[in-house]
Amino acid sequence: MAKKILIVDDNALMVDVLTYILISSGYEVISLSNGFEVLNNIKAIHPDLVLLDAILPGINGREICQLIKLNKTTSQLPVIMCSGDDTIMDVLKQKGAPDDVLQKPFDIDSLIQKIEVQLVA
Repeated sequence: MAKKILIVDDNALMVDVLTYILISSGYEVISLSNGFEVLNNIKAIHPDLVLLDAILPGINGREICQLIKLNKTTSQLPVIMCSGDDTIMDVLKQKGAPDDVLQKPFDIDSLIQKIEVQLVA
């Protein structure tokens, strides 16, 4: 059975590209364009990993990540945060930090490698 990846990104083109790459790599993909429904969707679809953009309208990726990581029922869910911001590595120091970060622009091999590492962990 294919592993499920939840993509949370408000950039439709980025979602389309990520979806194509991940489906081509054998993953099942679900996407959201905002962070407000992330926790409800996690409970409903039980993803194996969340690929989360750092900058989202309303509630940002850092806050969403904290909600996931500080909730005892979702704290073990791997989260990879993506951003074009040069300070993205700082998010690893926050309380409720993601499991890994991915600097945009990124190459496909790096994306798949980071996902595979988290799904094995």
